[in-house]
Amino acid sequence: MTKDLDKDFKDINSNDLDNICEECRKEDESVFQNLIMTGFKLCKSCRVSKTIFPL
Repeated sequence: MTKDLDKDFKDINSNDLDNICEECRKEDESVFQNLIMTGFKLCKSCRVSKTIFPL
């Protein structure tokens, strides 16, 4: 089972772990936190915007 987990962690691209928002392209600490919680790379302000105005 650990071999499967190691393989999954090696497949993660280092670009996926940067702190750059996909919407506004600004660097923010909350991007990584939102990636873990929701699966989307959004900063705090873009996440609120998408929650209020989901279009």
